[in-house]
Amino acid sequence: MYSKLVGVLAIGVIAVGVVTSANAQKSGPAGQRFDTGKYEYMAHCTTCHGDSGKGDGPLVASLMKRPADLTKIQKGNMGVFPFERVYDVIDGREAVAAHGPRDMPVWGKEYNENAVGLTDGMGTAKEYDSFVRGRIIALIGYVYTLQAK
Repeated sequence: MYSKLVGVLAIGVIAVGVVTSANAQKSGPAGQRFDTGKYEYMAHCTTCHGDSGKGDGPLVASLMKRPADLTKIQKGNMGVFPFERVYDVIDGREAVAAHGPRDMPVWGKEYNENAVGLTDGMGTAKEYDSFVRGRIIALIGYVYTLQAK
């Protein structure tokens, strides 16, 4: 129990660091920031969850069930953002019973395949895991910014 709590806290600290670091980095002559989490969200989530995260993406009409309103995650958890649970849902390690069949893609698997492709298959499993964790943590950091105030 204690080790799991320490693990959750460590992941939370890393997430804050990633978000802070991403916000502090500047690139390009105009000083534009590159936000990895926002990039991941726009590339993989907007088709179902919409730009604002309210579950109003362009594919909504073709889905059997309306996507979750991501702006209400924190509110639906007594005001606390459930970082570890969101991580597990995105990674695919936790199926959400209320969702029925797994309609949301398992992004951990796709990110892992991307990691192998980016390293021409020459990386180690530990390096792939780090790559996947970093992308998911950045994505969660962005989803956190979408929370309703």
